Amino acid sequence: MKNKHCHQVVLTTCPNKEIAKTIANKLVSKKLAACVSIIDNIISVYQWQGDIAEDNEVQLIIKTTQDKFALLNDCIKQIHPYDIPEIIALNIQQGDMHYLNWITASTK
Repeated sequence: MKNKHCHQVVLTTCPNKEIAKTIANKLVSKKLAACVSIIDNIISVYQWQGDIAEDNEVQLIIKTTQDKFALLNDCIKQIHPYDIPEIIALNIQQGDMHYLNWITASTK
């Protein structure tokens, strides 16, 4: 079904599971996200300050609506220990109507 409420998946990585859980709980409790999936033990390879870095991280997959992004972004940055945390929003083009409705209801 077409997405009428501009639902989004927001991605961010964290240095460990404790910070990931803190961010996830804060976003859900503030109704900035309907659900946050935490994927432990990913490896990120990236450019940082002229060098190639490699770190074990924890990936967050955050389900929300577009109108919550600014507040969600601010909330993550208040908690996140990185100088420049990854905070990337991807619009959900299609999805199950019942799931998308649940996201909308859970973030009101």
